[in-house]
Parts: sequence; C-alpha cells; structure tokens
Amino acid sequence: MKTIKQIATLAVLGLTFIGTLASCAPKQEEKQMSYLIPTEVPARPEGQKDVLQLRHDPIPVVRIGFIGLGMRGPSAVSRFTHLDGVEIKALCDLHPERVAKSQAILKGAGKAEAAEYSGSQDAWKALCDRDDIDLVYIATDWKHHAEMMIYAMNKGKHVACEVPAVMNLKEAWDVVNTAERTQRHCMMLENCVYDFFELTTLNMAQKGLFGEVLSGKGAYIHNLEPFWLDYEGDWRFQYNKEHRGDVYATHGLGPVCFALNIHRGDKMDYLVAMDVPAVTIPKYIEEQRGEPVGEFKNGEMTHTLIKTNKGKTIYLEHNVASYRPYDRMYQLIGTDGFANKYPTTGICLRPTEENKSAVPDHEDLTKHNFVSKETEKALMEQYQHPIAKDIVEKAKQVGGHGGMDFIMDYRLIYCLQKGLPLDMDVYDLAEWSVIGDLTRISLENNSAPVQFPDFTRGGWQRIKGQSFAL
Repeated sequence: MKTIKQIATLAVLGLTFIGTLASCAPKQEEKQMSYLIPTEVPARPEGQKDVLQLRHDPIPVVRIGFIGLGMRGPSAVSRFTHLDGVEIKALCDLHPERVAKSQAILKGAGKAEAAEYSGSQDAWKALCDRDDIDLVYIATDWKHHAEMMIYAMNKGKHVACEVPAVMNLKEAWDVVNTAERTQRHCMMLENCVYDFFELTTLNMAQKGLFGEVLSGKGAYIHNLEPFWLDYEGDWRFQYNKEHRGDVYATHGLGPVCFALNIHRGDKMDYLVAMDVPAVTIPKYIEEQRGEPVGEFKNGEMTHTLIKTNKGKTIYLEHNVASYRPYDRMYQLIGTDGFANKYPTTGICLRPTEENKSAVPDHEDLTKHNFVSKETEKALMEQYQHPIAKDIVEKAKQVGGHGGMDFIMDYRLIYCLQKGLPLDMDVYDLAEWSVIGDLTRISLENNSAPVQFPDFTRGGWQRIKGQSFAL
C-alpha cells in the first residue's frame, strides 16, 4: 500500500514526464508542415512590385512578332489575320521555308508582308529588338521559352508564350521577377481555359449552381505516337527521356485553377506524385529507330494530388504513352453539383434555390444522375460565358481546337486594346508550368509531399475570386 507521500511523488514525476513530452513535441502548425519538402520563396527585390491585375495604356493597334513557325506558329498567324486592330510586323523561325509559309498566309489574307528572320539560333533576338512591336508571340520548343520571354520583356515587349512556358523553378522565378521588374504582361497561351464547356461550367460555378466547388480534376492523356518523330531536333522525345514528372500539366490544370480561384483567394499549398514505369514510348522508339533508348525517365502515367490553402483538392494525370482515347479528365465537384467533360459531357445538380430556376420545370433533379441532354443544352445556352457570347460563331468558323484558340487570341488582343488586365498572368504561367519540376522532386523522394512556392509572395490574399475584365 503506497503512502500519500509516495502517491504525490509519482504524480509529480508523471506530470514532469508529460510536460517534457509536450515541450519536445512540435506545435500543431509545425507538425502539419514538417513532412513537406520546402521550396524557396526569395524576397522580392527592392523597388519591384507584383503584377497582379496589371494594367497598361490601351494599344488600339497591337503590333505583333511571331517566333516559332513549326507545329503551332502558322495556325496562330492565320488566326490573327481574322482579328481587327492587329498588325503582324515580323516572323521568325530557324528555317526560312517556314517563314515563307507564314508569309504566304499573310498574303493570302490580304495582309501586309512582315519582316523575316531566320537562319540562326539567335535570329529571334533581332525581332525582339525592333521598336515597332508591342507583343512577342512565342511558339517554339519548350526549352527556349524562358530565355525568349525574359529577353523580350527586357526589350519592353509584352509576351504571350505557348505551354508549358517554363520548365523548372529557377526559370519560373526568373520570368516572374522579370515581369515584375519590367511591369510587362507575360501570359501563357493556355487555350483550354477557353474551351466552351469549361467556360460555361466556370460561369455556372461562379453563379452558385454547384454550391461550393471543393475539388477538381484535370489531365493530359494523349497518345503521341503519330508525332514523336516529327518534332524539331527530336526535342520532345528527348525531354521526356530526360525528365521525370508531369511535364505537361497546364491543359488539365488551368480550367480547374480558375474554378478554385487559385492565387485569387486561394493557393496551391503542396502536392504528392506517383508514377509507373515507362514501357510504351521506349519500345516504340526502339522499333522505329532500331537502336536502344537507354534510361527513359518519364513514367507511362504520372498521378498528382494537390492540396490548396483552403483545404480543397486537385487531381492531375499525365499520359502521352498509352493507347487510349484523348482525355483532359475535366471535372468540377461541388456540394450541390458536378460537371464532367470526358469521356462524355454531363452535369448533375441537387435541387437548390440557385438552380431550380435554371432548368425546365419538368426536370426531376432528385435523381442522382446527369440531367437530360435537353436540360444540359438549355443550361449551356443560359450560362454561356459572357466573353464567348459575342465571338462564339466566329471562333467556330476560324477554328483552332474547335474555336478555343481563337477565343484565347481574341481575349489577349481585346485586353491589350482596352488597357485591361489579361485573363492569365505571369503567376498562372509559373504555377501551372512548375508542376513538372515539383512532381519530379516528389517522385525522386518516394512520393513525399512538396511545397508549392507562392509566386505572388502573399498577393493572392488580396484578390477576391477569378474574373475576366470587360
């Protein structure tokens, strides 16, 4: 039988032990963050300011120079001949015959001849040096994007660049800092945010039809076998051979980021990634070239899960190898509704005050299924996004992935002509593009969570929701 004194002594020892454990244990915030692989957010250089919602004086006639006239460039040149208030001043490509092809496009459209630059790896610099160009439009291979954007902005030009615009964290910070220092527009040409279904369901989400959107999905699933051997200098195959991770995330990610207000009231905090061994691409290339490929780093599939600061999630998938249908896996998942694009489009709604008036009276919303195609059509017409209403028919006629490319170009020029903020800024460019580098870090560390750098350096908190300036 222990005495009262012994019991008291044991109690004191117990409390001391508990107190020691408590003092050694990390605080709750530290506990939550301790498992993350950190990424650096350098201090903003003195005198530099962010470019969130950047505005410039209106440019009534936008003068453009195009760099890169291979796969994507000529179609862009063609689309711009259908826009008012545009002058194509210069064309550049390594190969003069490609420049001639785009020059013929201008001639066929009754446009003035543009200055030509070709024959040298640095020919594009002379284009950027011109004093009669407002916008440099870049459609080259990925590995030259950052260098070209930085040079063009340092020459006082606004920039629009094909996806992905940067390939790693260093390039991302270099481009962000250049945009902030020069106060130039720097936009990534992410066309999928302008696809009709994505635009319309974004409008539905912002009108409250889906309740609170808590999660989204996106992907780039596109078998590239017909194209691997056609890229200039074999650059795309070589890039996939040498780099692990989701190296082409922006088509699936962009529309979801808009719906979740990323760096416009929320931000991506961290991600984890997993992949499976590469099989199909190395086998195909070996069959075509009759020589061993060696180590091939990019997985057959890469899966990524992202957590946002507000606790929401984004799922991404990258697969350019498997024999399967094209799929961007676009989904928005809300408390009161759901939108899905692939393999079939569909919208599902819970009966709420917000959406009861949005569907025909006969529609039964109590079933856990997609609304009828009749109702879906009515919703798509009622909630067609304002930026598409006036241009949708012309966009379908001009084309470019069904019209979304033309809407993207139209919005870029519209905002420059009106002196409005662009729909996408340099922070979208950086956040969406560095998925490749961040997933690589996660994969190389046994799928450990990796922190997203805040490219806005806190500015995301002052913007209240995604919007298109009108």
